[in-house]
Amino acid sequence: LKVTKQSSNDSSGDQRNSPETVSRKADHIRINLEEDVLSDLTTGLEKYHFIHQALPEINLEDVDLSQTLFGRRVEAPLLISSMTGGTAEAGRINRTLAEAAQSAGVVMGVGSQRAALEDPLVAETFRVRQYAPDILLFANLGAVQLNYGYTADHCKRAVEMIEADALILHLNALQEALQPEGNTRFAGLVDRIAGVCRALSVPVIVKEVGWGISEEAARRLSEAGVAAIDVAGAGGTSWSQVEMFRQKDASQARVAAAFRGWGIPTAESIQMVRRAAPQMIIFASGGLRSGVDIAKSIALGARLGGMAGPFLKAAARSLDETIQTIAEVRRELQICMFASGARNLDQLQQTSLVKDDAHTQKP
Repeated sequence: LKVTKQSSNDSSGDQRNSPETVSRKADHIRINLEEDVLSDLTTGLEKYHFIHQALPEINLEDVDLSQTLFGRRVEAPLLISSMTGGTAEAGRINRTLAEAAQSAGVVMGVGSQRAALEDPLVAETFRVRQYAPDILLFANLGAVQLNYGYTADHCKRAVEMIEADALILHLNALQEALQPEGNTRFAGLVDRIAGVCRALSVPVIVKEVGWGISEEAARRLSEAGVAAIDVAGAGGTSWSQVEMFRQKDASQARVAAAFRGWGIPTAESIQMVRRAAPQMIIFASGGLRSGVDIAKSIALGARLGGMAGPFLKAAARSLDETIQTIAEVRRELQICMFASGARNLDQLQQTSLVKDDAHTQKP
């Protein structure tokens, strides 16, 4: 989530969060829970279908959803995507998400930790390792902050703060451009990302926030040395819509509304990254809403499927509902694999899909 603006020559990282920062973070949670912030685009996953296997020649209970990723065992290829942190409510949500992730053995990312680096008092809203000692956990910072005084040391501090297994650097150029207080100096950023990749002892993941990763961007990120790319394509939450609801100025709101249909659909972005960087680990997020969506994403080339909105809504209500939501997604994925004849995730990645009534091999 967006936090206090820092000047380009301030590298101290100890700037305190303003009341406006706290208000903005609370706005993001409220708007996502209460308003219609969906993109005008679809994920593109609805165009793809598995070939049903009437004789799958496997038993449902033998379908294996597990894998090892970044040295951690993951019980299902599900990522609770980065969402929040920095406020009391966000801290409660993060704890709920962490407990649910631990219960299910799935992956979790926290929201942007810039607030916690600038004000240690809010760091506790991100510290979830005690609730989830065994999960694969991702720290998170905005990549653009590397052009506003942040260094590899700040990145290391973010990782150490929550005892993370990897660091996400998120890209949100369009969102920053739509914020009156946005940080929009993105020139030369890929070189700074490369420097972080060299300096950190944990993997660096780069993700979008909902508009997708193109082939050109994927190629540059691969050359920079990132370990994985989360495409975070269009088709789910539109952060331009979130920013539209935050605007008090009617003109700025109209500008934000113009971008509701912007972005690369998730299905297309997965394939773009696969073409540009065939060996890259890909995470798929952006509008995924079921285990079937995750299965399609894996068949297209991803290793994990990330979801945010459904878990935010569930976590705002209760831990039990969050655990139930994960269980339903896992069950959908397991049944999808069974009915398409895939015993494990490696076989699922090799499964062909049907698109527009034409038999389509894996890209």
